[in-house]
Amino acid sequence: MTIGGWLQIALLAAIVVALIAPLGRYMAQVFTGQPSLLRPVLGPVERAAYRLSGVDPAQEQGWLAYTVDVLVFHLVGAAILYGLLRLQAALPLNPQHAAGMTPDLAFNTAISFVTNTSWQAYAGETALSHAAQMAGITVASFLSGGAGIAVAIALVRAFARSNAETIGSFWVDLTRAVLYVLLPLSLIGAALLAIAGAPQTLAAGVSAHTLEGGRQAIALGPIASQESIKLLSGDGGGVFNANSAHPFENPTPLSNLLEMALILMIGAALTHTFGRMVGAQRQGWALFGAMAILFTAGAGTLYASESARSPAYPDLVGGPNLEGKEVRFGAAASSLFAEVSTASADGAVNSMHDSFMPLSGAVLMANMKVGEVIIGAPGSGLFSMVLFAILAVFTAGLMVGRTPEYLGKKIEAREMKLVVLATLVAPLATLGFAAVAVMLPAGLAGRQAMGAHGLSEILYAYTSAAATNGSAFAGLSANTPFYNATLAAAMMIGRFGVIVPVLALAGALAAKPRMPPSAGTMPTDNGLFVGLLIGVILIMGALIYVPALTLAPILEQLSPRPGG
Repeated sequence: MTIGGWLQIALLAAIVVALIAPLGRYMAQVFTGQPSLLRPVLGPVERAAYRLSGVDPAQEQGWLAYTVDVLVFHLVGAAILYGLLRLQAALPLNPQHAAGMTPDLAFNTAISFVTNTSWQAYAGETALSHAAQMAGITVASFLSGGAGIAVAIALVRAFARSNAETIGSFWVDLTRAVLYVLLPLSLIGAALLAIAGAPQTLAAGVSAHTLEGGRQAIALGPIASQESIKLLSGDGGGVFNANSAHPFENPTPLSNLLEMALILMIGAALTHTFGRMVGAQRQGWALFGAMAILFTAGAGTLYASESARSPAYPDLVGGPNLEGKEVRFGAAASSLFAEVSTASADGAVNSMHDSFMPLSGAVLMANMKVGEVIIGAPGSGLFSMVLFAILAVFTAGLMVGRTPEYLGKKIEAREMKLVVLATLVAPLATLGFAAVAVMLPAGLAGRQAMGAHGLSEILYAYTSAAATNGSAFAGLSANTPFYNATLAAAMMIGRFGVIVPVLALAGALAAKPRMPPSAGTMPTDNGLFVGLLIGVILIMGALIYVPALTLAPILEQLSPRPGG
């Protein structure tokens, strides 16, 4: 480890913390309908969108109607994207002459991007046309990211209201999330990435003469624009198979820092939005504090692990482990990016996670297994952390013998059933499908490695799918009918199996009166509660996943020979 490596971590932290308050304040203004910086410019566009779509912005919805619209919206989006991927060979803007995807791969890809997962079982530079990249993948990134923010805002609004029958309008929340938040930030991000060297063109590519006298086809495309929204939306799907390890997606260490900031900024700032909308800013900082502590612990462990000598090269003196990493980033920036990717549920990668140390692989999986609470994707990270906050106050209530409450809302049997359902559905999908995969020849055929590392490849894939992350160990051959179908099922369960209980919880909380704090109310905005919250998160993750992790990366770490 070096001072320069720690300075990179500190610089990223400083940038994200500096953006939390202004961006969080702006989003609170947007979603509460207050005057905001871009409203004079985008207000007419918003009103025109409502008129064209027949939406009455004043007409709010109960939780059930809100949920139905969310599900129908995603279903229609998946059908459109599936058709686009199947028919791309017959559509314009296809200078690469990309063929239509097979049915199972198109299904997997469509589900992947509408669920904000961005799992990619294909090489983007050869499998997708420009039309599919722009009208399919990029549009899906905007809409899936916007839908996640909308669900989070509905839950926050439920805490802010008292005796209410509605939680807002999904179409208004979605429109504002895309128009006022994702679109302007993505334009700024695309411009900065283009300045840093990311191409932005509709050309098919160029042909270069190599030093050996051969010819090499270099793929191009609208890279800067898609890269920007993939990072901001929590999507993570790259134009190239190498994702952010490719020099066109991530040219320099400076662009690497910019990309990590783009991944984290909305998820972190939404905690400030939460505090402002519920009228208690310290509550938002408490949630961010828990996120920051967990993130720092993971980043430090990864950096220490990857700075050590690789057991694959026992005769090599010193470290770090540079296998699978780009030299222009090194161990520090690669470890930090991996932490950002798995903690944020974005899934973008600038190195091969399959080549990380076994302990590092355990940390990466643990980041996703704790429930997308360490920053998380825009929206889903916030509502996942709020679920654990409710679990924490329930635990405290059991210890002192009082009815638990959070932000003035009593937490009773119905709310706890919904919270437990939402927090257990992703582990069920992860462990259930992984168990099926290791028992069937179709699942075992995808492994690149044997033993503990092969199990890690399978376990990581389903963890990534159910956590709507999308990153991969890169050692699993997942483009098969078995993996395309089961991973798509895990993505749907991990996304909608959480969203539906969250919206039902929002409806239950909005209908409750909001009571002022009393002498017996447990404070949820101080260091004691942050510690309790972190403890609940870690205990829940350990109880569910330690046996599986012990058989995979932990066993490999303790094995006398690399590969388990």
